[in-house]
Amino acid sequence: MTQPKSIKASVGFKRLSASDVLARANAVLDGVYTAKEDYANPPVDQPTLKTQIDALSAGITAALDGGKKAVTAREHLKEVVIKSLSQLGHYVEANCKDDMATFLKSGFQPISTVRTPAAPLSESIRKIAPGNNSGQMEVTLVSQQDALSYQLRWAPVGPGGTPANWTEQPVGSTKSPALVTGLSPGTAYAFQVRAVTNAGYTDWSESVTRICM
Repeated sequence: MTQPKSIKASVGFKRLSASDVLARANAVLDGVYTAKEDYANPPVDQPTLKTQIDALSAGITAALDGGKKAVTAREHLKEVVIKSLSQLGHYVEANCKDDMATFLKSGFQPISTVRTPAAPLSESIRKIAPGNNSGQMEVTLVSQQDALSYQLRWAPVGPGGTPANWTEQPVGSTKSPALVTGLSPGTAYAFQVRAVTNAGYTDWSESVTRICM
């Protein structure tokens, strides 16, 4: 007989925005501590998580103006909440008895066992994700027929949503993400790409906008 797979909590929060982490934390706050018959002794108590959530909420508000100190403080508060959620997630895994209904009471989401490829962001850009360090973004391009190489460009989005002061970077292959550095955390950037072919350059692709974390 095939053994049923254990339920695993989705705790990969590091690449989520602070606002998304806050939403997940509130769901857990409303879940784990309500289902006391199933989760009697969570490793992080309710008042502690509530205090951390309130601090992150205030940090998100303070960082809206994009100030570097406020953004750094927000990211620290986000890490504090993520650490607590990770502990709680593993606790829930161990105490839900591999029963999905019991697991879902916790407010956590299960890791799907079905892998579905993510849809590209545009015809030319497959994915944009935060880099390992602040001020970095990883841009994965879609392979284009007849392309010898690619040019990636980005610019901060100004008032009215208009990009200005483009910066360009050559990209030799689509096999691994292109690392963009020197960005300002909290700033929205537009990204475009074009292919280099034997006939010259293709047109720039449509813009994909992301906020640098």
